[in-house]
Amino acid sequence: MDLYQGLKQSYLDDFDMMLSGYVPGAPALEAVGQIAQELKRKAKAKPGSFFWVLDPVMGDNGNLYVAPDVVPVYKSLVHHADLVLPNQFEAELLSEVEITDMPSIGRAIQVMHERYGIPHIVITSVSLPHPDHPVSSLSVVGSSMTSDRKSRAFKIVFPAIDCYFSGTGDMFAALMVVRMREAVHNSSSKNGSSLPAAPNGDGPGAGAGAGAVLMERESWLSDDGVDALDLPLAKAAEKVLASMHEVLTKTAESMEGTIKKAQAGVAADAVDGPGKGAEGKKMHLLKSKAAELRLVRHLDSLRYPEVEFRATKLTY
Repeated sequence: MDLYQGLKQSYLDDFDMMLSGYVPGAPALEAVGQIAQELKRKAKAKPGSFFWVLDPVMGDNGNLYVAPDVVPVYKSLVHHADLVLPNQFEAELLSEVEITDMPSIGRAIQVMHERYGIPHIVITSVSLPHPDHPVSSLSVVGSSMTSDRKSRAFKIVFPAIDCYFSGTGDMFAALMVVRMREAVHNSSSKNGSSLPAAPNGDGPGAGAGAGAVLMERESWLSDDGVDALDLPLAKAAEKVLASMHEVLTKTAESMEGTIKKAQAGVAADAVDGPGKGAEGKKMHLLKSKAAELRLVRHLDSLRYPEVEFRATKLTY
């Protein structure tokens, strides 16, 4: 909070977007929430001028890796966010819906739209069997709500890579920030129809004018008539997954050679080395290093990914 106050005092708080991720304790998370809410209040007179992407990092595979008091803080904050990026376990915590199949994940999304009014949701790392999915696959499931908080859900299925990587969650969230803004801008350029105002002059389209564009709407929400597959959120997720798949594939390809080279080095050092315990620790650290995503070496995969996996409608 002190850092943010310093930025304010230097007039460096004119942010367009904010991405928040792992925060281990409740007091720190509350401070992050206060910053986001202040920035949203500041932008209220100019709809669409600030967009908060919230990654509610709480745990995975049924286990929390934050303090238990962090969960209710997230539940109190998510209704302020514009885009929320929970994984399957975190979506269960927020919605209180047990996710066992695609219909239940659709219900969880609907609950989050209705209960919290979250405009955009993308659930990551979804591992659920489905007749239409390949055996070894994962999916992301997303939705942008309508004006009456109904879901417009889609899913993107992609091959699972049998390998451990470090930093995939951070990469996904960071790319979603960039690609969501890009997709909304592209949508605004193509068709800038305005949302209708309510009879009393209120509502999402009040004062928008006939030429209003999507980036000038609160939370960048598309008209109710926009199909799930045409949502900027779906277009953004397609590009993000394209980059992710390319980078992860290339990282996995190089990982095998890196580990073999490391093993040879450790074996050579072991001749006059300090013993098996030290060898094991060194090998563990070398494997962890090999698992780090090779982003800098594959910038073209971030900038110009080839979109191979397309969104399809989620029916439930």
